[in-house]
Amino acid sequence: MRSLELRNGEKYLVFREEWNKYKESFYTRCKTRADRETDPTMKQRLISLASNVNKIDEAMEKHDELLMEIQDNPTDLDAIVAKRRKDFTGDFFRFLALLSETYDNLEDRDGVARLVAKCMSAVSAFDKTLESLETLDAAQAKFDDILNSSSVDAACEKIKSLAKAKELDSSLILLINSAWATAKESTSVKNEVKDIMYSLYKAMKRSLRSISPKEIKLLKHLLNIADPEERFSALATAFSPGDDHEAKDPYALYTTPKELHKWIKIMLDAYHLNKEDTDIKEARKMSQPVIIQRLFILKETIEEEYLEKTTLQMPPEGDTKSEEE
Repeated sequence: MRSLELRNGEKYLVFREEWNKYKESFYTRCKTRADRETDPTMKQRLISLASNVNKIDEAMEKHDELLMEIQDNPTDLDAIVAKRRKDFTGDFFRFLALLSETYDNLEDRDGVARLVAKCMSAVSAFDKTLESLETLDAAQAKFDDILNSSSVDAACEKIKSLAKAKELDSSLILLINSAWATAKESTSVKNEVKDIMYSLYKAMKRSLRSISPKEIKLLKHLLNIADPEERFSALATAFSPGDDHEAKDPYALYTTPKELHKWIKIMLDAYHLNKEDTDIKEARKMSQPVIIQRLFILKETIEEEYLEKTTLQMPPEGDTKSEEE
């Protein structure tokens, strides 16, 4: 176990630019003092100090490099996770926690918290997709069909058609992300292949933007309402037309409790990591933005106020017996 001093020292090594100015003189000083030291115990302590700090420094540099890649390519986070999943470790999220603590500005801290939440979402989606082999096999079959297209345009058209049919699932998105990330970084892949992978990647991105369901737009509206009573009133209004009635406002967004509940679960699943995954508990502590809290409350409200009532009022056809039987 590292000493308390070394753990505290990580906070100073987070300041990469400042540390890089002085680290060589630090190592030189440790070596000089160790060479002059006559006490074997003190000599070994100085050598160990330099060695341990160097290990922390190398880890911090790796975390900082990953952070810079994310910040430079904010729209490619899924592709970065697919390529570098092993680097999204507990230590990386602890690095972000330390970085957040160095900021005095609440807006900067909130920015780090939002970045952590996005990283957790991407990592969670990646891990959950890999857990489902059947889903991955089905996605691979779709991807193979796309790659076997007669032309790049035909392949892009297939992606567009899958999106319209709501079959552009997370597993297929993962495969396309991974293919582009691998081709992009490879020195052995021909430029023609890279161009094809990039075209498929961009087609997938465009398709995702084009199929945003009305429930997502409705959720964005609800989550932007700060007052709880006003938010729940807007929720009730969104359900008021029901299935067989005309919408009161032709410009408003209406849906059913069941459909909105489905999309809330999809959004929460993207943010929710396995509770037993203690490796990134520091990240979880930081990633509790107001939006997640409101989503949980909306989910519970729909379940308690709408879905349960619907279940009680509409028993299965032919089943006239009491549920308490």
